[in-house]
Amino acid sequence: MIDATIVLTIALMAGVTYLTRIGGYIVLRNRPLGVRATAVMAAAPGCVLISVIAPAFVSSHPADLIALAITLIAATRLSMLPTVLIGVFAAGLLRHLIG
Repeated sequence: MIDATIVLTIALMAGVTYLTRIGGYIVLRNRPLGVRATAVMAAAPGCVLISVIAPAFVSSHPADLIALAITLIAATRLSMLPTVLIGVFAAGLLRHLIG
């Protein structure tokens, strides 16, 4: 059974990711954005994602390390959504198989 704290953490991270994506657009909706500002707005959700997966870099668990490698390979070839889906699926499957 999944711990309620884990579910709450996932829900809060999803909410923060969503708010970083739309928050700037809502606040700046009537202002013209420059190239740099547009790039920052596009990169914000990726920064949140990196903070979530960064602990896997120091993990000693083989399933986490393999899933991290799979996710990094996917990130070099695919956009963010398929990369996230592949990473989550790989981590779940490998944790189930390896333990």
